[in-house]
Amino acid sequence: MIHETIRLKDIYGFVAGGEIEILSMPDPCGRNDHARPMVVVVPGGAYRFVSDREGAPVAADFFKEGYQVCVLKYRCCQEGATYPEQLYELAAAVDYVKKNAARLSVDPKSVFALGFSAGGHLVADYSLEAPTISNRASVPLDTDVAAVGLCYPVIDDHDESFDNLLCGYEGTEKAALKKSLCLSSLVTKDTPPTFIWTTAEDRLVPPQNTLRYALALADHGVPYELHVYPKGGHGMASGSMEINDDKEAAAILSVWPKDMARFFRSYCKEKV
Repeated sequence: MIHETIRLKDIYGFVAGGEIEILSMPDPCGRNDHARPMVVVVPGGAYRFVSDREGAPVAADFFKEGYQVCVLKYRCCQEGATYPEQLYELAAAVDYVKKNAARLSVDPKSVFALGFSAGGHLVADYSLEAPTISNRASVPLDTDVAAVGLCYPVIDDHDESFDNLLCGYEGTEKAALKKSLCLSSLVTKDTPPTFIWTTAEDRLVPPQNTLRYALALADHGVPYELHVYPKGGHGMASGSMEINDDKEAAAILSVWPKDMARFFRSYCKEKV
């Protein structure tokens, strides 16, 4: 088994920080050509911090489902990071697991990303902006993902997250960027397949964010799966009872990792 932490700025000169913690299992039968899909987990935290509870517990769920996993710890406004730094760090993470696919027993055509809350905004933004990142960073990168997962994501409506993401900007420039990062208006027919879920009781990031994005996906013919669970507030993470006080909501929400893993499987080159 491979368990390692990679400091992205040591490899990619266009990022100022960020790291990925990787957990990868080689083929138990010793086959050298064995390759599993990879899920890059992107926690939330309003672009102010990176939530631990939306990292390792979620990675463990997908590891049990047969995926190789890594958790991205990206820099936030408290460390002076501002847009597009987080976007570039996610691009570096995807590129790294693809270029090290053989060593990590990963199928490079079956790399997925999932994110929570502000991390969901980052993943959704990445799915829309990925084709432009190599040119913007002046570095050849393999940025394609087979599909993405968005968990109670910020899409268009969360002032704290946008203020933190754009902490290096002021005035009209900040206002213009804030408008450009409202993602429901940016979906195209080329947006990757998307699994998206939220709860009807979320009062921190209104579920209308999720619904608007799902409608945009539908309008452009993008394959998607949408779940609005009736119970649970914001930040339920994996939905497991071990990390949630709301046991009633956890009993309902704990199915989402298996549902998303099944959705991702339909875009895997090999059966998982």
